[in-house]
Amino acid sequence: MKKLLIYLKDYKKESVLGPLFKLLEASFELFIPLVVASMIDKGIPAGDKGYIWQMCLVMAALGLIGLVCAVTAQYFAAKAAVGFATKLRHGLFAHIQSLSFSQMDKEGTSTLITRMTSDINQVQSGVNLVLRLFLRSPFIVFGAMIMAFTVDVKAALVFVVVIPVLSVIVFGIMLISIPLFKKVQGGLDRVLGITRENLTGVRVIRAFGEEEGEIRKFDQETDALKHMQMVAARISALMNPLTYVVINAGLVALIYVGALRVEAGILSQGQVVALVNYMSQILVELIKLANLIITVTKAVACGNRIQSVFEIPAGMESPEYGSAKEITQTGTVEFDHVCLRYHKGGEQALTDIHFKAHRGETIGVIGGTGSGKSSLVHLIPRFYDVEKGSVKVDGQDVREIPLEVLRGKIGIVMQKAVLFQGTIRENLLWGNENATDEELWEALRTAQAEEFVLQKEKGLDEKIEQEGRNLSGGQKQRLSIARALVKKPEILIMDDSASALDYATDAALRKSIKSMPGKTTVFIVSQRASSLLHADQIIVLDDGEAAGMGTHDELLAGCQVYQEIYYSQFEKKQESGAK
Repeated sequence: MKKLLIYLKDYKKESVLGPLFKLLEASFELFIPLVVASMIDKGIPAGDKGYIWQMCLVMAALGLIGLVCAVTAQYFAAKAAVGFATKLRHGLFAHIQSLSFSQMDKEGTSTLITRMTSDINQVQSGVNLVLRLFLRSPFIVFGAMIMAFTVDVKAALVFVVVIPVLSVIVFGIMLISIPLFKKVQGGLDRVLGITRENLTGVRVIRAFGEEEGEIRKFDQETDALKHMQMVAARISALMNPLTYVVINAGLVALIYVGALRVEAGILSQGQVVALVNYMSQILVELIKLANLIITVTKAVACGNRIQSVFEIPAGMESPEYGSAKEITQTGTVEFDHVCLRYHKGGEQALTDIHFKAHRGETIGVIGGTGSGKSSLVHLIPRFYDVEKGSVKVDGQDVREIPLEVLRGKIGIVMQKAVLFQGTIRENLLWGNENATDEELWEALRTAQAEEFVLQKEKGLDEKIEQEGRNLSGGQKQRLSIARALVKKPEILIMDDSASALDYATDAALRKSIKSMPGKTTVFIVSQRASSLLHADQIIVLDDGEAAGMGTHDELLAGCQVYQEIYYSQFEKKQESGAK
């Protein structure tokens, strides 16, 4: 949590002025019991209404000045807390963007969302309250005790006993609560994970009639969260009644001692009232301090969770922009005995993959589910780093190329078509923000998306809802392909990105890509053998290993895995071959 305070460095002035104005407010508040005592001891016995009105005006002035100081302190504290949370959120988001796919998969989307939202909001509230109350409340508590000593030393000894007892209660409960609130936030992570999974997969859940089962699963997790929250809340709730008991016991003792000293003529009635007011001030401030500590405890737990994300090292180091070597060849990709393992201790996703793709070639990648097809092509833009061997683009190891330069060469269409809320034009410009309308339409024609975009009332300015909910699966895939083509990449990667297209559209798409001007190296990952028939080289993967490499005819003649895939999709040819 301490390391996060670096994000307050731009708000040093506000972080000083906020508590300072709160201390000024507290200072004026400490004088009020003395004014009341003077009114009781001097004004009322003498019947001096002028003096009483004078003291009332002094009290009003002290209250007004305190109000101005409090509002000013709140302004500076809020400005610092909101600015801190904003910078922290920006920093956390930027750090998350630097994580590798493996690290993000390990942490989980719901966990990272919780850190970005709930946890940062909790830390913001903690910072706000700390700047306003963390110095003020102890100042009032110890200030009231000191002022009590100026009134009467013997009576003030009650404060000396009460305050340490209260400190033990407050800090003891805080130490117990911190790990409990950390568990509560972990439970919230799990509930958010289930919620996200259910909301994104609601159609599947209903299709299989699993609503009741998912409701029970959700109820179990929320009940577990409720139990953790109740345990933490019960312990935190002890703070107020325990402090009330101690303070009221102190008040009883103070009144008793004060009565004896008034009877002995040592104290006046006004002085006893002042002592009782100081004890009441301590009560109020300790209640505030107790609530503050509960909030701070939650904030510290959340801050530690945020810090744990920052402590995840950046997924991969990248050379400085502009440090790339001179390129002697373009559009080439070489895998040099590559091995990939996602997590330490896990199984290898790819084993000893070795091939070279020349500029302008079309490379097909085929294999069964889980064979490593996506893993292979994701190594090219360096979404993951190899465990052994190397991946070379344009003759250079991708680890030696600045990520901006590397990914600037590559256009990729993911397996799951992802579009963002906005217009069709805005989504396509992700490929090249300076592209003209003519270039956008050219990309749409190549991606076989021109026809349905023309049918839209606003054309390129047609609105797309979040995640492209107002488009079909095939339409989303074609727009994703067009977005990559707008980039005019040297290397185009299509990761099973035509699975929602019919065979005719798929064939037309491949023909259009093949006829694009310039020489683009194309990687096509597909489950359909028909999509790869005319590839210059086909890589057949089986459980992370290359079961075969070659053209369609070569593999059909000599690769058993490819034969099984091909003939499972072209049964008639298999039968005719048998005859």
